[in-house]
Amino acid sequence: MSESFKLAPVLMLLTVLGLFLLVGLASRTRKGEYYLVSGRSIGRMGIGAAIASNWMSAASFLGIAGIFYLQGYLALAYVIGWTGGYVLLLILLARQIRRFGKYTAPEFVEARYESHLARFLSALITIFITLIYCVAQYKGIGLVFAWIFGLDYIPALFFGCAVVVSYLVLSGSLGASRNPQLQYGLIIVCFLLPLMAIAGKLGFFWPLPQFGYGRALQEIAAADGGSLFASPWANATPYQWAALCFTLMVGTAGLPHVLSRFYTVPNVRDARWSVVWGIFFIGLLYWSAPAYGTFARWCEMNGGGFAATAEAAPIADLVAIKAAEWAGIPDWLVGVVAVGAIMAAFSTVTGLLITGAGAVSYDIYYRLLNPKATERQRMKVAKGATLVLALIVLAAAMKPPGMIAEITAIAFALAGNTLFPVFLLGIWWDRTNRQGAVAGMLTGIAITLAGVGASLWWPELAFWLPATASAFIGAPLVLLVMVIVSLATAPPPEHLRRFLADDVHQP
Repeated sequence: MSESFKLAPVLMLLTVLGLFLLVGLASRTRKGEYYLVSGRSIGRMGIGAAIASNWMSAASFLGIAGIFYLQGYLALAYVIGWTGGYVLLLILLARQIRRFGKYTAPEFVEARYESHLARFLSALITIFITLIYCVAQYKGIGLVFAWIFGLDYIPALFFGCAVVVSYLVLSGSLGASRNPQLQYGLIIVCFLLPLMAIAGKLGFFWPLPQFGYGRALQEIAAADGGSLFASPWANATPYQWAALCFTLMVGTAGLPHVLSRFYTVPNVRDARWSVVWGIFFIGLLYWSAPAYGTFARWCEMNGGGFAATAEAAPIADLVAIKAAEWAGIPDWLVGVVAVGAIMAAFSTVTGLLITGAGAVSYDIYYRLLNPKATERQRMKVAKGATLVLALIVLAAAMKPPGMIAEITAIAFALAGNTLFPVFLLGIWWDRTNRQGAVAGMLTGIAITLAGVGASLWWPELAFWLPATASAFIGAPLVLLVMVIVSLATAPPPEHLRRFLADDVHQP
C-alpha cells in the first residue's frame, strides 16, 4: 500500500476545493439557519442533486466497488437497498413530511408525539448516526489522501479532518446546501469518465461500460476460482442478502440528513419530485459501481490469478482507484477517480456534521437545556459541536472496524430500527402516542447494540441478527412494540389526530 506523492491529483484536488470554498463563501450566512438546513429552496432538480450529492458518499463511490470486488453478488444488496429506500420515501413519507412542516427529525418527533423525552432520544440517535456514518467517510478520506499525498493513513486522516472542518467554519450551511449541485456534477463526471476509459483500454464496450462489463464478468465466472466472485450465494446466504437489503431500505427512509432535505422545498409536489430526481441522479452512480469491481478482478485474472481474500481485503476500499491503475489509463485520469472519491466523502461529511451539530445546538441545548439562549449562543454551540463531533469521528476512524460500506450499513441499521418506525407510524397511524414512540426508540437502540455485540462475541446470533442487517428483525419488532404500548396507554390528543387527518393526509 506504499504510495508516492502525485502532483496531478494534488493540483486537481486543490482546484476543486478552492472552487467549493468560493461558492461557499459567496453564500455564507451568520443566521440561525446555519445549522437548521432550512435555507431558501433550490428547486426540484436542485434538491434532487443535493440529495444525490449527500448520498454519493465514500460508501457509494468507493465502498460499493470494494464490496463487489471482494464479495461479488452480495454487493447487489447494497445497490438495491440504497436505491429502494428512496422508493419507500417517495411512497410513504416525502409528501406527508413536507405537509407536517417541521425542519428536523427531532422537531417532527416532538411535534407529533408532544414529548421532550422523545425529542431528546431522536436527537441522540441523530448524533450517533452522524458519528457512525462519518467514520466510514473519514476512512475513505484517509485512504485517498494517503494515496494522493504519499502519506501514511493516520497523517492523511488528520489532514482530511482539517480540510472538512475548515470548510464548514468558513462557509457555513448555505455553502454546503448550494455546493451539492456543483459537487454532484463533478462527482458523477469523476466516476463515469475514467470508467469509460478503463473499459476502452481493456477492450470492452466503452460508450456504456455499465453493459460492457458483462463480458468481463462472464470470463471471470468461467475462470478457476471465479465462481467465488460471480456465483449468487458464494459469500452470503439468501437470508443474509435479504436482511441486508431490507435494512438498507428502511434505514435510507429513516436517515435524518436525507429527511431534512424535504423541509426546504416550497410545496408538496416539489418534495415528491425531488425524490424522483434524487433516485435518477443516484442511479447513475450505482448502475456503474459494479463495473469497477469487475474490471479490477478481470485485471487480476489476466495478471496471474485472483488474489486471496486476505490479500484483497486491505485494498478493497481503494479498488476503484486501483482498477484505473491496473488498466493502465493515463495518470491524470486515475487522479480524477481519486478526486471524485474525496468530493463524495467530503460532501456527505459536511451534511452529516451540520445535521449532528444542529441536533446538539437546537434540539438539545436550545429546546431542552437553555430555552432563552440567543441566536449567537446557539451558533457558538453549533460550531463547538461540529468540532467535537469531528474529533470523535477522527478518533474512531484511526482504527476503522470494517470496510467503508459495512460501517455505513450499521448507521442505516440504527436509523431503520429507530427513526423509520417512529416516522412511519407517526404519519400513518394516529393512535401512536408518546409512550409508544419512546418504547420503540429504546427497543431499536437495544436491538442495534445487540447486533453489534453479537457480531463481536456471539457468532450463532450474529447470523440471524448481523450488525449491518439487524433491522430485518428489528424494525418489525419495534413496530410491534410501538403498537402494543400505544394501545395499552392513553391515545394522543384529539387535536393532533385531527391535524393528521385534515392537514397531513389531505387529498
